[in-house]
Amino acid sequence: MKGILSLLRRNTRGTKTLEEHTDSVLFSTAFASQGVDVSMLVPWEARAVEVGAKRLPPSRGGSLLQALWAKDKYMAHLDTDAVERMERFFEFAAVPANRDVIRQDEYGNFMVVLLTGTIAVDRLQPWGEQLRLAETRPGDILGEMSLLDSGIRFSACTTLTDCEIAVLSAEALDQMMAEDPQLAASLVALLARKLSLRLRVVSARLSDNQK
Repeated sequence: MKGILSLLRRNTRGTKTLEEHTDSVLFSTAFASQGVDVSMLVPWEARAVEVGAKRLPPSRGGSLLQALWAKDKYMAHLDTDAVERMERFFEFAAVPANRDVIRQDEYGNFMVVLLTGTIAVDRLQPWGEQLRLAETRPGDILGEMSLLDSGIRFSACTTLTDCEIAVLSAEALDQMMAEDPQLAASLVALLARKLSLRLRVVSARLSDNQK
């Protein structure tokens, strides 16, 4: 945690310009620093229009997020005050059933927290098999891997029912880094822990499937 926080503080103090970094420490510019053309990015604004998402009142989205994260083994480390401070960096939306919120092998710079409903997580294997990795429940986080490492999406995430979601973009995470670095450090650390656990589960499942 201290290492992450010191990195965020160095960045927000402007000790180095963006051009002086071989790889950007900003989430919103990390894709470009890895050679990904900006035209290849699929931001939430574009995906929201594509899937017919409708804005949720922040009061509803925020209360759902607080209630769900209070029950989560990892996210519960964020107290009520921290989650309330974080809410303004999220966008809240309602998405109809059978819509691809995230698509496999695309570049996307946002993550999603499922607030209500069910989202399927599927991966098309190189040999053509469609593998259902999970059917998520409220409180689950999707897409954080690409947000953190600026890589392509590992799987597709499709709404199985009408869903309400919270969305955090790379730009919003950078804003959080600048305005509340302690909060941003806590969030990134917790996301990394949850992501590591999920990747272990997925890796074990893929290995079992190939036996």
